[in-house]
Amino acid sequence: MHHLGARISRIAPGRVHIVLPSRPEVTQHNGFIHAGATGAIADTAGGFAAVTLFPDNAEVLTVEYKINLLAPALGDHIEAVGTVLKPGRTLTVCGLEVFAVQDGRRKLVANGQQTLIRVTVPGQ
Repeated sequence: MHHLGARISRIAPGRVHIVLPSRPEVTQHNGFIHAGATGAIADTAGGFAAVTLFPDNAEVLTVEYKINLLAPALGDHIEAVGTVLKPGRTLTVCGLEVFAVQDGRRKLVANGQQTLIRVTVPGQ
């Protein structure tokens, strides 16, 4: 996320928001924020949302995710929102939304769903 320039803007149990400013390094040839960057912050927002519900020694890995790109991501920044839909001991399912924000107005540009597997980090 550091490489992309993304940052967490909100954290709550089961919900995380990640903001990615628009800049040339994350846009494609038409100036829209690239689908790869959009998917990356959506995936990360969902993963962090899941981690908020688990003990400190737990992490998650993405098993799969699907994202629908609904409109070009054009704005000052995009904001991904990951929301836990169903937490589990092994698998957790999250909803993913990405909004383009221009002059304070939000437009849904992508949505999806993700399945995560909970893993224990050795030594923690």
